[in-house]
Amino acid sequence: MNSMRARLLVILLLTTGAVWLSAAAWIYWSTQARVEQVLDARLREAARMVDSLITDHRIEIASAAEAIEGLDVERMTDEPYSHQLSCQIWSLAGSLVGRSEAAPRERLASSDDGFSQTAIDGETWRVYTVLNSERGVQVMVGDNLKVRQSLVNDVMTGTLLPMTLVLPVAGLLIWLSVQRGLRPLDRMAALLARRHANDLRPVDLPDAPGELRPALDAINGLFGRVASARDREKSFTAFAAHELKTPLAGLKTQAQIALASDDPKTSRHALEQIVSGVDRSSRMVRQLLDLAAADANEERDVAGAADAATVVRDAIRSVESLAARRNVGIEAQGLPDGKVACDRALATTALRNILENAILHSPAGETVRIAASTSDQKTLFRVEDGGPGMTEDDLAHARARFYRGTHHDGAGSGLGLAIVDTIMRRAGGSLTLANQEGAGFTATLHFPKA
Repeated sequence: MNSMRARLLVILLLTTGAVWLSAAAWIYWSTQARVEQVLDARLREAARMVDSLITDHRIEIASAAEAIEGLDVERMTDEPYSHQLSCQIWSLAGSLVGRSEAAPRERLASSDDGFSQTAIDGETWRVYTVLNSERGVQVMVGDNLKVRQSLVNDVMTGTLLPMTLVLPVAGLLIWLSVQRGLRPLDRMAALLARRHANDLRPVDLPDAPGELRPALDAINGLFGRVASARDREKSFTAFAAHELKTPLAGLKTQAQIALASDDPKTSRHALEQIVSGVDRSSRMVRQLLDLAAADANEERDVAGAADAATVVRDAIRSVESLAARRNVGIEAQGLPDGKVACDRALATTALRNILENAILHSPAGETVRIAASTSDQKTLFRVEDGGPGMTEDDLAHARARFYRGTHHDGAGSGLGLAIVDTIMRRAGGSLTLANQEGAGFTATLHFPKA
């Protein structure tokens, strides 16, 4: 049953039915107990009254049993039950002295005094016995339990029949209440169904009940995240198209120069520019893919247990060719122990981009140093270069996508630090950037330990 409306209706109907059955059972048992109590009191009073008539000599013993039919106590019940009492008078010698018209001929009770139950001809009788030693008789007054049960059933029928007839009305009222109670949910569904796919404004239902508010907040939060993702994708696409257009145009220009020139030096220079442009374009495409991967992982768990030393070795290996072309050395001051709480590929991507930036901004002959340290909670990768560093304005905007600093040489795309910052935030770590005293720059990756 996938319908919340149907499920709620069934739950309420079952709950109402359970309450109704519990009430019916309680009424039945309490009515039966009350009727038993009242009728037992009637038996006792009737038996004592007959005994009193015999003791006071106000009636003959033989006819005393017939007097039960005229006692006022009979009028305690409705007409169908007014003659249910039966009376027997037995001598202490064991002979039947007298009985009422409705009384059986067999002895109603064998006990000397008090209440008892006796089965006669397949029917059970409830009997109250009074021992009259002075007159040498036993007065027995009883009624048939079948008649008692009939009385209880009639009382229950009169009580439960109206309640049963009301059940369909209660079911209809429950159904109408469920329909009305879920109406705000229907309004929200209709409002969302009418919306255009590009309409990511928050859903506003001023009269929404408190139970619906968490769902509304969650939907509005999702809309906000989707809008942010779409804006980021639009920005990403626009910047990527712009950044790729320039090097492609340059490649075309250099290729035309190489084809048109007869001078070997000019042609070779143009071809070298094409190779350099291809390298820059290749690096930009790779960084765009890295950024797309980092953005995609923002909605997934990137936590892992990457070996810190392996991350350092993989990152250095991936930039060795770039360092050789730019005549920049790489020095790793010890390999860290333990693991970082990040996916290995993403952690390597973050460190590789930091190393690439350091190599690209270091003059030829310099050395890029990478050092690692660990604490109880974090593993730090610190990368130092001998470049010119950043201005205060560059530091403030360095993490923005496609932002190039004051000292860029055209080789970068402005994506490296944006990629690193996205990965570090997703992994629960952080990136710090700082100028060194004199010259040089330091970038530090703070990874949480696994």
